[in-house]
Amino acid sequence: MHPAEPSRHLPVIGQVPKSRTFHPAAVQERPRPAYAVWEFTLACDQRCMACGPRAGKRRSNELTTQESLDLVDQLAELGVGEITFIGGEAYLRSDLPEVVRRTREHGVRATMTTGARGLNADRLATLAEAGLQQVGYSIDGLQETHDAVRSPGSFERAFTSMREAKALGLRVSANTQINRRSLSELVPLARRLAEAGIAGWQPILTIPHGNAADVPELILQPYMLPEAYVQLEAVLDLFDAHGIGVWPGNNLGYFGPLEHRLRRRQNSNAHYKGCQAGTSILGIESDGTLKACPTLSREGHSPGSVRDTPLRTLWERGGELRHASRRTVEDLWGFCRTCYYADACLGGCAATSEPLLGRPGNNPYCHHRTLELDRQGMRERVEPCAPVDPAPFGHGQFSLICEPKPATTLESAGDSP
Repeated sequence: MHPAEPSRHLPVIGQVPKSRTFHPAAVQERPRPAYAVWEFTLACDQRCMACGPRAGKRRSNELTTQESLDLVDQLAELGVGEITFIGGEAYLRSDLPEVVRRTREHGVRATMTTGARGLNADRLATLAEAGLQQVGYSIDGLQETHDAVRSPGSFERAFTSMREAKALGLRVSANTQINRRSLSELVPLARRLAEAGIAGWQPILTIPHGNAADVPELILQPYMLPEAYVQLEAVLDLFDAHGIGVWPGNNLGYFGPLEHRLRRRQNSNAHYKGCQAGTSILGIESDGTLKACPTLSREGHSPGSVRDTPLRTLWERGGELRHASRRTVEDLWGFCRTCYYADACLGGCAATSEPLLGRPGNNPYCHHRTLELDRQGMRERVEPCAPVDPAPFGHGQFSLICEPKPATTLESAGDSP
């Protein structure tokens, strides 16, 4: 069990008062979404080990071209400023250029995130002509690791596609999942990405849902986080030298020593401000299902489909979309309930804690938390304890074990639990 009260000799982040000022619930009751992540199709030409939606085959009832164009109109009317098309692989739908073109006609920024296995030069040129502005490439380790968790040949194909995209004048970025396979490769991978000329990078911890829930040995143990941040600090130094921006995923950070450097480009306070799902961010599945967050399952997080109800009605109705913004300290549990930063963080990323422990409000993947437990001679690890749900974004459930640190073993990403 956890100690009753964590040490209060902090803050590590001097600018963060204990205040509700930063809680997303402080925004207006009907906020305007700024950013939409749209699973344009579930069809995919890879079978990635860490894929949340278990992409492969397209959904049987995906939005038609006309419905997709109408949805772009609704997103623009609602005030969305950027749409990122994902999948599966969005480029596997032949009507993507038409939808991108409509997006740009509204002045909305159009970007795409891809593994790029089949993103050839012709497809890129067509998308660039339609107005696509940025391509984010998913690169999950050096060649051997990346090809093992995605598909053979996908590493070199992705870097070839980066060169082709840059030649077309597209902005190029990358994202990387951090797990036991990729952790030791972050710095050499960063060098390769810098050589490729990326403008920005997003690291994110692999979440135990979808395909990754089937391979729990891929997931970092919470006690491995300090080593992850040693690697991330080295990457930050390298990228700073090359002028490459870093935009961490929502399940990284949380008031550890690197918090300012990780989030200085995200907001003026340079610290995690709580989950923005359903307030400034929304997710859309390829059949029109609206979600608070693109990486959460639809169950308990969706007010319905834009196929049945206008987008504005779903958004203003709120309901399941506002679960994250309505969370309070009283909803937290475990270590998070008594944490110094509880009212600013509110348990961090629900898309991490919910697949792990069955409900949000207690997140062991927190840098501050790991360091505090380490000072107390303790550590946390997780073990699978329930069958895995085979549905998209499905998960099993894990037991969270808090235990004394081993006195003589070297704790590294290569350790077994």
